[in-house]
Amino acid sequence: MAGYLIANLDITDPAKFAEYREKVVPLIEKFGGRYLVRGGEVRRVEGNLPLHRLVVLEFPTLDAAQRFYDSAEYQPLIKLRLASTRSDLVLVEGYSG
Repeated sequence: MAGYLIANLDITDPAKFAEYREKVVPLIEKFGGRYLVRGGEVRRVEGNLPLHRLVVLEFPTLDAAQRFYDSAEYQPLIKLRLASTRSDLVLVEGYSG
């Protein structure tokens, strides 16, 4: 069953974030991930959830998403992301119906 990384990013340093974005794409692919949502238009229809730049990544499994997040390769990128954004991030198991 697929696993998802969902991030809500408020970019505070566009130059640093551009560096993060460039470096993270090949790593996401290395762990079998792919973008489903990558910062497109967000239309609020209910509630007041403070969404900024929404990103949804799909991985083959929740464990694969966790391995990506916990990987030694991603740790320096986490620091770069945190230096360039205010971030909320969750890992979620998909629905198998």
